[in-house]
Order: sequence, then C-alpha cells, then structure tokens
Amino acid sequence: MPKEPVEWLGDRLRILDQTRLPQEEAYLDLGRYQDIASAITELKIRGAPAIGVCAAYAVALGGLKIETRARAEFLKELRGIIRTITATRPTARNLFGAVERMLRAAEAGRDTDRIKEALVSEAVKIHAEEAAATGKISQLGAGLIGDGFSVLTHCNTGALATAGYGTALGVIKKAAGQGKKIKVLATETRPLLQGARLTAWELMKAGIPFTLITDSMAGYFMSRGEVDCVIVGAARIALNGDTANKLGTYTLAVLAKEHGIPFYVAAPTTTFDTTLDKGIDIPIEERSPEEVTRIQGVAIAPEGTRVANPAFDITPHHLITAIITERGIIREPYGEGLRELK
Repeated sequence: MPKEPVEWLGDRLRILDQTRLPQEEAYLDLGRYQDIASAITELKIRGAPAIGVCAAYAVALGGLKIETRARAEFLKELRGIIRTITATRPTARNLFGAVERMLRAAEAGRDTDRIKEALVSEAVKIHAEEAAATGKISQLGAGLIGDGFSVLTHCNTGALATAGYGTALGVIKKAAGQGKKIKVLATETRPLLQGARLTAWELMKAGIPFTLITDSMAGYFMSRGEVDCVIVGAARIALNGDTANKLGTYTLAVLAKEHGIPFYVAAPTTTFDTTLDKGIDIPIEERSPEEVTRIQGVAIAPEGTRVANPAFDITPHHLITAIITERGIIREPYGEGLRELK
C-alpha cells in the first residue's frame, strides 16, 4: 500500500476511496461524522473490520463537535450520532461492536472534555487492535497453506477491507511472504466486482501470482483439481459458526464440500456475534437494484427489470473446515471453541 487506506489525522479521517479503484488512487478527507456514514453506505470504505474502525472514528468526530457542556445533553446528542452511523449497513458486526465500545467509553467520562478525549482514545485503540488482530490471523492462517497451493478467495479481504494487514487475503500474503509458491484464484465478485477491482489490485501490489475468474467458474476449476483450499472473510459469525459473508460464499462452500476441498473463514473475534445462536438470525442487507442492472453506471439490463440484491449470504457451520481468529484456529463445535479462546 502506498499509504494507509484508513488514517486518523486528529480532526478528520483520511480514507482511500475504494469506489474509484483500480483506475484512480484517490484519498478523501472526511471531517464530519455524516461524511463517514455516507462513505460507509456508498462503499467508499467497506469490509467489516474497516467499517468498524471508521464507525469508531465517526463517533469520535461527532463527539468532538458537540458544543454543549452539559454531560446528559452531550450523551443524548452522541446517541443520535450513533443511530445515524448504525443505520448505514446492518450486517457487519464490527460496526455495532465498535460503536458500543465508543458509547461505553463516553458514559464512563465525568465531564464533556474528558468524554471527548476518551472517544478519540478509544477509536485509536479500536483501530490498533483490529490491525494487530489481522496480523495474528494472517500468521496463524498461513500455516494452513501448503507450498505450491492454489488458493481460491472471494470478495476483498486485504488491507482495504480491514484497515490492517488483511484477513483471508492477509493469510495469502503471509504465506507468500514465507516463500511458499502459491497461486491465487480470485473471483470477480458480482455485482460490485470487489474481487476484480480491489483484490486484483492488492495482489498486484503484493506481487502475488493470481488469475481472475468469474464467480460461476469456481466449480469448473474445483472439478479439475485446481483448487487446494478456499479462504474467505466474514461480516458476522453466529455462535454456532454460521457465517455471513459476501453473496456467493455459500455457493463456494457447497462446491468445496462436494469436491473435498478445505473451506476456511478468516475473521477477528470482533466479527462474532455471541448474542445470535444461528445464522438465520443475522440481518441481511438488501442493496440498490442499480448495482445489479448497471456496471459503473452503464446499463446491462432492460429498464424496469425486477431485481433482488442481497449483499450477503449465510454459510452453515457444517460446511466450514475451520475459522481462523487472532486468538487461535477453531473447529466444530464452534461455540465451544470460541469460549475456549483466550
């Protein structure tokens, strides 16, 4: 990365606008919490860990600009700011976990000056912890990647998505950095082409050999014995291990099971939602029809076409070989494995 994709500058947040990649590396300086909320909704910043980090900074920015000196009124205004931020994207657990931490930090402050200091400090801490977690995930996960492996990955899970080293893509980068001669199959990831636009861009920057394929080609390459493992990220994981991730992940898991290919999920523990027992309870974001009927503004379907556009699907836990976290690699039963992590 030429610069950090997410950078706190004290009075504003600088992000790399992912909607303009790979054609242009454009950075945006966001000085209001509303600007960050819009950037999350518009996918200028995306990826569950990165969304959580940016949501924390949005709360901090909003808090810094609250003028009242009355603690009760300050907290009331801050909760309004938080409602705006949590309304952006419903599926990513990291977003909600981050703002919950920010609110607790605010409520612990005795006066507004200390609350503002605590908000900035907590946001910086969340960023540092998420970044550190991705480094540990990558190190642990790399042990599952053999020399000469061909690894299939879906969507984008690198530095762009995590504000750190990466989760699934971080594992791939770490394995390559260990000298393992690996090849990557990257799915294009319809409808917004995060694989074609973002993962391909990150892999080229890292100098890792890869082949871009359409989403529907995965089964073909698996049937030919050209995939040794699949590794993906996650937006939210239920207590039993059911995993919400970018639409198409479930299909890949079914194909991997049919062909006897290990299917790994790489995600920090902040992505687990221990209030939900099963994946059926994870809220699934439905996005604009134009994302399906158009590609970068160009219409590809007849006007008036009826569209369904869920952003995520649920992969049942029994299709997942292991979940790689910063605290260790867990396997079935995932609820018990999560409780045993230190």
